Amino acid sequence: MSPPADDIATKESVPFVAAAGAAAPAEALSGAATGWLAGRHLLIAAAIVVAALMPFFFKSFVTFQLTQVMVYALAILGLNILTGFNGQFSLGHSAFYGIGAYTAAILMHDYDVGYVWTLPAAGAVCFAVGFLFGLPALRLQGLYLALATFALAIALPQILKFGPLEHWTGGVQGLFIDKPDPPFGLPIDSDQWLYYFTLIVLLLLFLAVRNLARSRTGRAIMAIRDHPIAAAAMGVNSSLYKTLTFGVSALYTGIAGALGAIVVQFVAPDSFSFLLSVSFLVGLIIGGIGSIPGCLVGGIFVLYVPNIAESISRGLAGAIYGIILLIIIFVMPSGAAGFVRLANAWLAGKWRPNPTARSTLGQPRR
Repeated sequence: MSPPADDIATKESVPFVAAAGAAAPAEALSGAATGWLAGRHLLIAAAIVVAALMPFFFKSFVTFQLTQVMVYALAILGLNILTGFNGQFSLGHSAFYGIGAYTAAILMHDYDVGYVWTLPAAGAVCFAVGFLFGLPALRLQGLYLALATFALAIALPQILKFGPLEHWTGGVQGLFIDKPDPPFGLPIDSDQWLYYFTLIVLLLLFLAVRNLARSRTGRAIMAIRDHPIAAAAMGVNSSLYKTLTFGVSALYTGIAGALGAIVVQFVAPDSFSFLLSVSFLVGLIIGGIGSIPGCLVGGIFVLYVPNIAESISRGLAGAIYGIILLIIIFVMPSGAAGFVRLANAWLAGKWRPNPTARSTLGQPRR
């Protein structure tokens, strides 16, 4: 006895409809991912354009502050390479920032070296110092590594005040350097030129870190952070990558210090105290550990929030700063980058079509 023809049609049509229903969400998700990447690139391009136009709409002092934000963002990026990507905790990046600043100041003040050439020089010196410091620090992890870097941050200001070095460092009085003029007769002032110069350096170094994170070396560095035993079992040389990461992190922070010295036109030992290291760490946490764009948010926090707290009350500036910090941590426990990811996930879940929904076309009525 043969089955009815309508039953055969029903059984043959259901798998076809299910496959079509399963393929449609996959295509939708692929299109959504492509659109998200295109939107992200468009947003980055728009942000660069807005950043390029800012000096023409603000006064010189605001331009100077925005330049300092980018300098702090670059220093936080250096700490992010070490802590966010490799998992090593540091409280001594103010020392690398100060070494980079003094390298640039000494070269410009004593040897008349062009300010552009002081950046690679400061980066090379800080890379060497960070690499050499990272070698004995291989035996240290966690809080013990933090204490070692804390000692470095405490020691540097005293070393800069040391009598035999005053001929180069200027001792307690520090060093003054001249503000560079715009090249090629550009019709902008010195503050605007330093803004654009810092912006160019920032974009280049941000792009370099992005490419590093996506490279084989970057994956090895992050593997050491996530699963050190598994990384060693896969043949990753943990000692080499940790010391190199320390050196590259110091290089970025040293270049930031050189830019900071050029922008401020002055360096002094007390400008690079331990509190500066704490500020970098706070900026890293606020922006989001492991996030490259979040470093800009951290730079904004480091520069503006203490000023806002002081403008509210000079006597209670520290308390107000602490309250603002606590509120931000409670609202954004994963930093600004984590908050943005959660917001994007919520919006995507709200507007994305339900992938489990199936079309009833071709199915029999009950």
